[in-house]
Amino acid sequence: MAVLGKDTKKGIIWLASYPRSGNTWTRAFLHSLATVMRDPAAEEIDINRIEEGSVVENAAALFPRFLNKPVGLASRAEIAAARPWVQAALVESAGQAMYVKTHNANALDHGTPLINMGVSLGAIYLVRNPLDVAISYAHLNGTDIDTMIEMMATPGFGIGRDTVNGIDRVHVVIGSWSENVASWTEPPHPAVLVVRYEDLLENPEAGFLKVARHLQMKPTRAELRRAIALSRFERLRGLEDRDGFAERPERSHEAFFREGRAGQWRERLSADQVARIVARHGPLMKRFGYLPEQAPARQGSGKRVRA
Repeated sequence: MAVLGKDTKKGIIWLASYPRSGNTWTRAFLHSLATVMRDPAAEEIDINRIEEGSVVENAAALFPRFLNKPVGLASRAEIAAARPWVQAALVESAGQAMYVKTHNANALDHGTPLINMGVSLGAIYLVRNPLDVAISYAHLNGTDIDTMIEMMATPGFGIGRDTVNGIDRVHVVIGSWSENVASWTEPPHPAVLVVRYEDLLENPEAGFLKVARHLQMKPTRAELRRAIALSRFERLRGLEDRDGFAERPERSHEAFFREGRAGQWRERLSADQVARIVARHGPLMKRFGYLPEQAPARQGSGKRVRA
């Protein structure tokens, strides 16, 4: 993986995370920032266009070329072997740097890398307290929190071939919460900026400035603040209420932009549920300051995303 801004001008910039960790908010910010830098007078963004300039890297339609057969006739191992070639072809087709969202772990699938480092420029990795992730992911998935706690602790956990927003997709390999986080953050790499969701909540101006600078973007302070304002949680939730949001799973009866705050676990999880999550993910929780005894009291205040 090359350091951004050096050696090569084309490749994938991964916007990576375990699900429900701030990936969509970050992409909304980047879309807002690009909009504001083009038009400082912009009053609103279209949340259903935040993928502009990007691709769905696991879209099934991209794979037959490298499988020499329909995706439906290919094994998971064959799809895994084709994935690096698909990513390389995307870069060649774009001919420039491109953002690509992923929930895949930076790991192996049937012995083949899920992330083709040879065509990658770098990454933004979003990490969020698994105590809060369990609540948010359970709501989105339409399942109970106890089931989600077990899912988040399952080694090699993945989602099989599926259709999302009308796009047929091949399987993804998310891994457990700890596997996903460790795969992108250990060992540290200069091309991978690790951002805590909670830090973006606490100080969005400082956090998103780091994101912009890592991506070699140079907004003015006014542009940065305007982009943050356009992508704050209340605006995104209002736009979803008005226009709908294409990325919300059809099976979900909850809003995608549900609450947007840290510390929900203090109100929603039982002591036993907290203990089970800590037992499974304690080492990485400690590293990122997520153990209950490390959590600052202000997280319980229900602070929302703000401009």
